[in-house]
Amino acid sequence: MASVVMYTANPCPYCIFAKRLLHERNIAYVEHDLTGDFEGRKNLINKTGMRTVPQIFFGDYHVGGFDELAALDRSGRLMELLEANT
Repeated sequence: MASVVMYTANPCPYCIFAKRLLHERNIAYVEHDLTGDFEGRKNLINKTGMRTVPQIFFGDYHVGGFDELAALDRSGRLMELLEANT
């Protein structure tokens, strides 16, 4: 299974939703809290082209934010994608 990395900040309800979804599916993840970390935010924007959090990665694959994560879960592809990106 791919390692899951999530970039977050506070306050962020979508970060909470993403963490809850992963927890409910028993998917371990590493969280990088970028609250107040302007350099980290700049690096994330350069890496993803996105300014919002959460930003979620399965291995090197950029899933996107909570909406994309939830769509994967609803479609039944969440675990499939995790296993494919080991």
